[in-house]
Amino acid sequence: MYFKKNATLKLGRTMDRHSVDWHGYWVAAPTPFGDDGLIDPDLHRAMIEMYIAQGVKGLVVNGSSGEWWAQTLQERKTNAELFVTISGGRIPVIVGCSGFTPDYVVALAQHAQHIGADGVLATAPAYVHPTQQEIFAFFSEIDQRIDLPLSIYNWPLGIGTEIEVSTMLRLAELDHVVSIKNSTGNLVALRQAVVELSPIVRVFANLISPAGIDVIQNYGSDGFIDGGGLGAPFGVPFFEAIDAGDIDRAREVAIKYSTLMTGLWNPDFSGRFAAPVAQLKAAMQMLGQPGGVVRSPLLPLSDPSSTAQLHELLSSVGLLSVE
Repeated sequence: MYFKKNATLKLGRTMDRHSVDWHGYWVAAPTPFGDDGLIDPDLHRAMIEMYIAQGVKGLVVNGSSGEWWAQTLQERKTNAELFVTISGGRIPVIVGCSGFTPDYVVALAQHAQHIGADGVLATAPAYVHPTQQEIFAFFSEIDQRIDLPLSIYNWPLGIGTEIEVSTMLRLAELDHVVSIKNSTGNLVALRQAVVELSPIVRVFANLISPAGIDVIQNYGSDGFIDGGGLGAPFGVPFFEAIDAGDIDRAREVAIKYSTLMTGLWNPDFSGRFAAPVAQLKAAMQMLGQPGGVVRSPLLPLSDPSSTAQLHELLSSVGLLSVE
């Protein structure tokens, strides 16, 4: 899919890229805490139904946008259960299981399997700045102890360490690794990863841009997992147009998407107006979307100048009416 070049089956592995049909525009969903700061099932239902109505192809729960680090272990499990139950198999749900130790990640992965999730996702451990060999050993142990498809998440901004392409290639040989979510700000490394990894595993990278179209056409890519889904009105039709071979339409929506993303994020994916999740939820509130509030240590976006600029940005791409 998406001009994928010939993919090679990795014989002898438990799973390969063909064992899952993960493609197109996905959303790493925020956790919709209510005004009391607690998990709100009604907000969950409204948000999940919104994403499905938008045509989103899959959801990640308890990812970077999901504020997993602000939840207790039980809340992470409850949050995952709500997403899986409400989605009801209509679209795939991958559960974010990131943690500091393999034991912690595996415990969450086993729970994800128990509740019927379609797969799990994890970053390398944050804060500790592991070496490339330590990253490989971390995921290798996890891989040996789980039974669900595994997505490796490269998130240098949040982790403090980049997973190098050579390490990704080693990780792609593990039994349960079927995809790489590559959220690096290093565009050279991003392109190299797409070129080398797309024949082996499913690659999710932000290629929703005119330049990204050329990369997809030449080397392939499966889709993108977007934090919060503000770009769904552009991201969904982008991949649909690519799949249909309508490159003019893909460029049209890619320009709007790129304008939105450039306005929201710095090149390293830090937020221009506030912390990434805080500005995401502020934007969702402006759009009347059920994103809920942020949890400590984050603070809601309250600066009038930043709020006005965010409102102007959403208006400039047609997501919000000019008032």
